[in-house]
Amino acid sequence: MNIPFLDNWLNRHETERGAGLAGALADDPAGIAALFSECEMLRVQARAAGLELDGSTGSLEALDQLMPRWRRDPEAVPWLGNDAGFYLGTVIVRSVPGAAWHVWPNGQPVIRLASGRELNVIESGVSWAMTGSPELSQAYAEASEG
Repeated sequence: MNIPFLDNWLNRHETERGAGLAGALADDPAGIAALFSECEMLRVQARAAGLELDGSTGSLEALDQLMPRWRRDPEAVPWLGNDAGFYLGTVIVRSVPGAAWHVWPNGQPVIRLASGRELNVIESGVSWAMTGSPELSQAYAEASEG
C-alpha cells in the first residue's frame, strides 16, 4: 500500500508501518475508515463518467459498467486499484453487519467479516482495475454472504 499522506503520518507516529496503521485504526477507527473512504482518484474517474459514488451497493454495480479508459495509463492502474479496493471495503463496512477494517502485521488493510473471514479488498480492487475481474459488485455479494 502506498498512500503518501498516510505514510507521512505513520512516519511521524511510529516506525513500524503495520503497527502504526494498526495502532491508528485501534485509536480512531472512524477516522481511519473516513480516510480510507476518500478514494479521490476513483471518484474523479467516476465523476468524469457521470457517476457519483455514494457508498451504496448500486454504485459498485455502476463502477463495474464503466468503460475502463484508465487501463491506457499503466501508471494510474495500481493507484486506481487501491482506491477501488478502499471504496469496496468502505461499502462493505457500511452495509454488511459486523464487517470492519483490520490490519495484517505487514500493514495491509483488509476487511474482517463477522464470521472471522478476512477479505483483501485492495487486492480485489487492483485486479478489478487491471482486468475487470472480480467485479466489485460480485466481491461485495460474496462478502455479504459472510
